[in-house]
Amino acid sequence: MAEERRLRSVPAMVNAHSHAFQRDLRGRAERHGGQRAGDFWTWREAMYRLAASVDPGSMREVAARAYREMAAAGYGAVGEFHYLHHRPDGRPYEDPNALAVAVAEVAVEAGLTVVLLPAAYHRAGWDGGHLPPAPGQRRFCDPTVEEFLARVDALRSWAAARPGVCVGVAAHSVRAVPAEWLTAIAEYADRHGLVRHVHAAEQRRELAECEREHGCSPIELLERTNFLGERASVVHGIHVTSRDVELLAKSGTTVVSCPTTEGNLGDGYLPALRYRDAGVRLAVGSDSQVRIDPFEEVRELETGARREGETRLALLAAAGDLWGELAHNGAASLGLSRADAARVTIDLDHPDLRGISDEDLPAALATCASTGVVRRLNMAGAGTRIGSRGRRVHNPL
Repeated sequence: MAEERRLRSVPAMVNAHSHAFQRDLRGRAERHGGQRAGDFWTWREAMYRLAASVDPGSMREVAARAYREMAAAGYGAVGEFHYLHHRPDGRPYEDPNALAVAVAEVAVEAGLTVVLLPAAYHRAGWDGGHLPPAPGQRRFCDPTVEEFLARVDALRSWAAARPGVCVGVAAHSVRAVPAEWLTAIAEYADRHGLVRHVHAAEQRRELAECEREHGCSPIELLERTNFLGERASVVHGIHVTSRDVELLAKSGTTVVSCPTTEGNLGDGYLPALRYRDAGVRLAVGSDSQVRIDPFEEVRELETGARREGETRLALLAAAGDLWGELAHNGAASLGLSRADAARVTIDLDHPDLRGISDEDLPAALATCASTGVVRRLNMAGAGTRIGSRGRRVHNPL
């Protein structure tokens, strides 16, 4: 007779920040050409080389692998921050949204709700004037914000008839677009009721460049351009001032932390306790896909906060159910409703959780669980489920 397992249902985690194609960057991005030093900017060159090799077919293949792994690991929805728009030389595909369509279709096939976040990109940066895109950036870029937003319009029209696919909008970063683009994107998002995302305050060099161009921090620039708000998310938000934290809290902006990627890149520590004390909402994402494990993201977020404050009274102590709070905040970051919420069946007899009481399960999910505890993903409002190896099976419940 088969052993009866003790199973529990918990909210599926929401992956609020993903670059699916970067799953193929693992390992190769650790090469430093014999140098002892490496940083975000050397990593970025490796990312450009990978991005140059992607076409709609290979995008579909790598994204399908990444999304199946997400579904098997306990994620139920993903925000795909998408900036590979055109051919490597910058010319649009016959369907200008071919790469976005490819990732959306395979996300749904994997059992995930996907929110596409097409990201605006226009330049390499600023150095007394707008620097033209480098060769590795050409396929990310649009000549005008109007042309970028026209492509977002077309993508929204395509997604309207696709269950499980939603569309928001993004600016890649304050480096990659001028200030007037940030204002235009925020206005567009408000006009259409869309969520908006942006990378910001990830690197100290980014702060210095923003100060030279705009005379302020990236967060202050986002506030000036009306980009912050209840439907806005700042990805990373590591290097922030007290004024930055105040602006994020006052505006209701979510900060999306990506702990395994930020650790891999050497970005720095998220000031999680300062955000906690200010009431800033936090969500998590897998970002560069160096790991696809929501339990590890949550644990890294919590243990980083404990190290920061040299305390065990960190995020978990404040939230009680940190896993559930991050899942809820992630859904809000992507504009998802309760109807979009998937759940995960957890095996309490897995070694990670064996002997843990129901009362202590929320704490255990945030401190000692792994993807091994996931038995299946139960998709939102459907009679199907995704098994622990990403296989779609009938759900009789």
